Amino acid sequence: MTTVKPIPNLSQTVELSPSYKIPLVLIIGAIPLLLVQPWVSLILALLGLFLFFQTLFIRLKFTETDLEVYRSQTLIRRFPYQEWINWEIFWKGVPILFYFREVKSIHFLPIIFDPDTLKTCLEQRCPKQSS
Repeated sequence: MTTVKPIPNLSQTVELSPSYKIPLVLIIGAIPLLLVQPWVSLILALLGLFLFFQTLFIRLKFTETDLEVYRSQTLIRRFPYQEWINWEIFWKGVPILFYFREVKSIHFLPIIFDPDTLKTCLEQRCPKQSS
């Protein structure tokens, strides 16, 4: 039996749920690496812990007109869709990186959010232009 997620209405705000997959894989992957390369293991573990805490506190919200980034309950940045040129989710099988380009800047974010909802919201609110 398959579960179907409801498609959000464009006028409603969608908050992405956190995904701890990448931080946990990095932290767990650092453990066996400790025996072979302690410094690399330490760097990997620190990156995993950093992403774990980011996953706890950072939230993305898709509104009718903007992508909003929150730290806890505080709005820290707003990205209006009208300024977006392109977006991409890298590694379709195992999504790990979200890229989007605005008129004046480029952004890369690790996928520390539900990748399916992220893709659905992007396709609805900021559809890619066909070449």
